[in-house]
This record gives sequence, structure tokens and C-alpha cells, in this order.
Amino acid sequence: MTDLEIHCEHKPSPAKLEVLHVDHWPVWKGEVGRFPWRYEQTETCYVLRGRFVVTPDGGEPREYLRGDLISFPAGLVCTWEILEPVEKHYKLD
Repeated sequence: MTDLEIHCEHKPSPAKLEVLHVDHWPVWKGEVGRFPWRYEQTETCYVLRGRFVVTPDGGEPREYLRGDLISFPAGLVCTWEILEPVEKHYKLD
């Protein structure tokens, strides 16, 4: 099986965000709720606001917050639970 681990960096430096051009990525917004999701492509996102838990199928839940830079691998099947409305920049690879 391939590596389906979620990688998270909490509060990356402004310089890193600038190099990644995060401000130019599209924005996704989600309201409180729960839904299944499958990542067809690798997604990198930077959380602008909100709080949510992602539970990979067969894995442990992990909570994410404002200031997290997260990479979700292609092929990951999980459940999202949005606890506080989310706004995030995202990029698909």
C-alpha cells in the first residue's frame, strides 16, 4: 500500500507561505457538518479559519485549526467533520 499519511505543519513561516504562493490558491469554504471524502489528487491546503477533524478510513482522527498547512495524499479515503466553519486556501497536484 502507498503512503496515505496526512502531513501537517502548524503555523509555517510567512516566508514559506509566500514561496508556495498560498495567497494565489483558490479558497474553499465549508459549514459545520460531516461528510465522506476521497482525495483523487494530492491536496495541499492552508487553513485560514475554522476547526475540523479528518478521520482516515481505518485510522485515527486528527484535528486541524487556523494556521495549519496540510497535505492530503491522493487515494486517501476519510471522513471530514467540520466543528467550526472552515475557510482554506487549497492547491491540487
